[in-house]
Amino acid sequence: MEKYTLIGHPLGHSMSPLIHEKLFELRGKAQNYDLTDIAPEDLSSMEDKFRAIKGFNVTIPHKVNIIPQLDEMADSAKRYNSVNCVDNKDGRLIGYNTDCDGFLLSVKDMPLGGKVLLVGCGGVGRMIAVEAVRHGADLTIAHIPEAQAQAEALCNEIRDSYPDAKLTAVLTGDISGSFDMLINASPVGMYPKTDACPVSDEVINNCGCAFDVVYNPVETVLVKKFRALGKRAVGGVAMLVYQAVKAHEIWDGDFYSAEEINSVIKAVEDRVNADFT
Repeated sequence: MEKYTLIGHPLGHSMSPLIHEKLFELRGKAQNYDLTDIAPEDLSSMEDKFRAIKGFNVTIPHKVNIIPQLDEMADSAKRYNSVNCVDNKDGRLIGYNTDCDGFLLSVKDMPLGGKVLLVGCGGVGRMIAVEAVRHGADLTIAHIPEAQAQAEALCNEIRDSYPDAKLTAVLTGDISGSFDMLINASPVGMYPKTDACPVSDEVINNCGCAFDVVYNPVETVLVKKFRALGKRAVGGVAMLVYQAVKAHEIWDGDFYSAEEINSVIKAVEDRVNADFT
């Protein structure tokens, strides 16, 4: 049996084994997917063990530090200098970033190329900002005062790579105007502080649809407010599952129908609701 795992530290509660084992089951494979907790100081000594693994995912804090142990990087990983998926191709370790695939597939029916309001500029927010600009968005990045320098640095970085980018940075409290799409890339609303919302009702009223990277709870306050207005809103479970689907495509050439993917999304939502409510 080939080995698949998630490496990171510390590894607490993770939905990855459930997601990947469901995807293996859908293809009739009795593969096991487990968690491998590796302290940062031990990562550099693990290369031989990595080369004995068919495929693995990478999470905090190893997404950048794993790179020196890889033989090759796909364009997605080069773009962000960040790896969350590694494929062992005949002994060669190839790094990918499937977070961007997970995001893009989650919002495939949304106007990413329109006027987009992005809340948050760190971690996943950085990736989403770049993907929005790459897809033609007129992008506004909203941030808290403590993140002003980070937001300005991100804007400068994007303009260096995409000189024609339409983007601006504002404080969350200074958001104005209307937007085709709102994306929450901040942790606001995440368990256990589930009563929080990253923007005001006024901002929500001025946005056409929403995507929230938060997946716990399944339905955040932000998502609830959009749906109560009859507006489309997608939560973070979709992104979590889609990035895993892309990993299986990379590792084994396996593809999944929309119905199959939706069944995995439903299984994860049920598990989150059972574990945290």
